[in-house]
Amino acid sequence: MRRIALMLTVLTAFAVTGCNNSSSGQNKAAAAKNSTVTGTVSLLKPRQLSPQATMQIQLQDASRDNAKPLASQTISPVKQMPTSFSFNVASAKIDPADIYVIDVKLVDGERTFNMPVKAPVITRGAPTTGVKIMLAANMTPEEKMLNDFHQLQKNLGGYSITNGRMLEKKVSHGWQTFRSNDTGKIVFVRENTDLGDKGFSNTDYAYKNGKPWVVVVKHKSSQKAKASEIDRAGWNQDGKLVLADKEADGKTSKLSDADAADLHKSAMTMLALARKKSPAKKKK
Repeated sequence: MRRIALMLTVLTAFAVTGCNNSSSGQNKAAAAKNSTVTGTVSLLKPRQLSPQATMQIQLQDASRDNAKPLASQTISPVKQMPTSFSFNVASAKIDPADIYVIDVKLVDGERTFNMPVKAPVITRGAPTTGVKIMLAANMTPEEKMLNDFHQLQKNLGGYSITNGRMLEKKVSHGWQTFRSNDTGKIVFVRENTDLGDKGFSNTDYAYKNGKPWVVVVKHKSSQKAKASEIDRAGWNQDGKLVLADKEADGKTSKLSDADAADLHKSAMTMLALARKKSPAKKKK
């Protein structure tokens, strides 16, 4: 009886050990079926994000066109930067021959952010953990418009120039008109206005395809004085107001729709006056 009992005990122990080994093997197999991808997203130049900032992080197969993301995460609002992400992906969905990347889109109002450097993961020696992604801020539509406007200002020497002048009661206007050498179309007018006791103003009008594009007005107490106020307005080719701001006392605020409409009207009036002058040869 003792011998039988001892044999039963040993068999029971082997059975328990076998079950444990089987369970452990199943866990390892399950773990092998998943790939974990972790990392952080940061800004190249730290900046304060608004409560409306939204970030979308996706794991994509870059080797296949129009492939659905293998994993995706949306963070809204983005409360802090850097921010972390973690994806668990079934290994069966991974093709070792393909290239996988992390794609991040961050939108904060009118500002978007892009990835200057791609972030490959998982295959071909790419990492799966500690992936570091840096985002760069793109210019807003207003910033791009002003940047293009300033580039035009820098290149005015390459255009044909004519001069104009007009006298009104207590107001004197003088301007330079800049025309394209190829088409003869007006692209820029720079006006100086002497308002007498009311001060002085410098106005730059930029045009695209015969339409007002950007207007910048500097208000001064006198011709040589520093600008006390700067008004800016800009429109796209559909006539939609894109840029509208007012700078005074070191602070920038939104230019009213009425003031922007007045600048658009002034730009049309100046365009009509400038067109009365015949094109001149390029200034030497």
